[in-house]
Order: sequence, then C-alpha cells, then structure tokens
Amino acid sequence: MPEGDAVYRAAARLRGALDGHVLTRSDFRVPRHATADLTGRTVLTTLARGKHLLTRVEGDLTVHTHLRMEGRWLVAPAGRGLPPGDLVRLVLANERWQAVGVRLGMVDLVGTADEARLVGHLGPDLLGPDWDPDEAVRRLRGAPRRTIGEALLDQRNLAGIGTIYRAETLFLRGIWPWRKVGEIEDLNGLVSLAQRLLHANKRHAGTVTTGDRRPANQTWVYGRAGRPCRRCGTRISRGEMGARPQERLILWCANCQPR
Repeated sequence: MPEGDAVYRAAARLRGALDGHVLTRSDFRVPRHATADLTGRTVLTTLARGKHLLTRVEGDLTVHTHLRMEGRWLVAPAGRGLPPGDLVRLVLANERWQAVGVRLGMVDLVGTADEARLVGHLGPDLLGPDWDPDEAVRRLRGAPRRTIGEALLDQRNLAGIGTIYRAETLFLRGIWPWRKVGEIEDLNGLVSLAQRLLHANKRHAGTVTTGDRRPANQTWVYGRAGRPCRRCGTRISRGEMGARPQERLILWCANCQPR
C-alpha cells in the first residue's frame, strides 16, 4: 500500500494539474456517485491526509480518494486515452490536463464541512503542517500492552506510516517488532525518526533510508528477507503481524533488534 510520502507526491501532482482550473470533465465510475457531475466547477486544491487524498472543489464539495493496495492517480494531457477495461474509477479533467484515478480503493463525494467524517479519526499526519509528536505518543501510550509493530500501523495513532517505514524505523531504533508499547521509553524519538524518514523521501519516488540511492542499497531490512543484515551479517527475518485478515508483512534483524 502506498505510504504517506507517496500520497504526498500524488497530492502534489493533482494540485499541479487541477488547482485553479475549471473542470471540463467529471466522470465518477463508482455506483454510489455515478450520477455526480462536477463539470463547470473550479478545483480549489488537493490535500494529503495520511494515506487519504482530499480534492476540494468549488461549491463546498470534497472528492475523497484512497489508493489502498493498487490504486494510483495518472496525470496526462487532456484527451489522452484512458486505461482499458474497468480499471478507471474517476476522471477529473480541465482544458489542459486530466487526472485519472485507477483502481482507487475508495471514492467519496462529500460536503467539505463533512471531511472529518472520513478522516477525523486519523492521528497526527507525519507529513502534515500540524504534525504533533507528543499527540502521537499520547495515542500510542493509550494501549500499552499492544505490540509496537501493530500500533505503528494503526492510522488512529499516527497517519501515513506503512509496512516499509515501520520496518525501517524499528530497525534503526533497535526495537523488536513484538515489543509492547509500554516497554518502550523513548516513543517520542521513535515517532520523530519515522517522521524524518518520510519527510526525506516525500519529494522523490522510492524509499531511501540508508542514504544510498542505488537500487540495491536503499533500505536496511525491507525487501531483504533472507539476506545478510547490513550492520551485523545476520540473515533478515520475515514474518506477519496482526490478526487475520489484517495481518501485514514485517521484516527485522534478530541480532540488531533483540527480544
């Protein structure tokens, strides 16, 4: 699933193509909003909120989208052909550009005043202007017996982190993923590191946590199961965390992140 930095970049692409322009095409290809038409309205802006996108349109309306596992926004010159089949969920276009939402996991059209109904449950946004590490820590400490690996992926605690940044952050802090939240003293340092990692990657594609942009050297543990740890040589472990069907991939070094 795209993480906060990828969603941040998607919002920037949508702003560059749509902000301040009148929509000449509005095509919702989801049953719930099949009759909705935003043609003739000006797009005000698109904001990223964790892994969610909020496109605000003239008339106090907001288009809410979520990429989930496979979704993406394609921006191209207006009039270009669309992907074949039933992949397209939403098209927003003006005279110059078109934004095509492909395989979007969620598409909603709500009043701008009702945005909180869709994203109000989220914790502090790691890449938001109101990022608050103290509030993120307070939310994490609300469930001290929960594993830190599960707590970091709970978007109600902090919004934007996914399996890649979870694995990399825990490795860099030397924390075993199944350690309980209440056993970790420096939670502020942990969430602040996660924020710095996302911030460092928010303007370019790919995830680099090692400082080395060469494709084979970009991460410490993610995508490296069974390969030697870059620090100690121990083979990187791979497993799953969370209750079914919500279990998610986790990678760690048993030596650098001891129980």
